[in-house]
Amino acid sequence: MSKAKDEEMLQVLKEIKALLEPKPAPPPPPPPKGLWNEFMDFISKYKVMGMAVAFILGLYLGTLVQALVNDLIMPIITLALPGVEWEAFVLGPFRIGHFVGALITFLLVAFVVFLIVKITKKWGIE
Repeated sequence: MSKAKDEEMLQVLKEIKALLEPKPAPPPPPPPKGLWNEFMDFISKYKVMGMAVAFILGLYLGTLVQALVNDLIMPIITLALPGVEWEAFVLGPFRIGHFVGALITFLLVAFVVFLIVKITKKWGIE
C-alpha cells in the first residue's frame, strides 16, 4: 500500500474511534432559585399532578368495586345461602362474612388494576 492510502486509512480509523468514544454527560442544570421556582420544579419533576389523579381515581375505583361486591356479588351469595346474611356470618369473635367481603373486594380491585396495566402496556403507555 502507498503512504497516502495508509494515512487515509489511519484518518478514517481515528474518525471511527472518535465516534465510538463515549461523550461526557452534560452537566445538570442549576437548581432553580426561589421557593416558587423550586416548587414548580418539584411539581414537574415528580409528576405530582399525575400521581394525584391516579390516587383519586384509585380511591373511587375501590369505592366502585366495593359497591359491586356489597350490592351485586354478596346478594348472589346470600341467595345461594338462604336465610344467612353474609355480613353477619361469624365464627366465635371473628366476623368471617365481613372479611370475605373485603377479600372479594381486594381481589376484584387487584384484577381491575392488572387489566389496566396490561392494556396500557399493550398500548405502549407506561
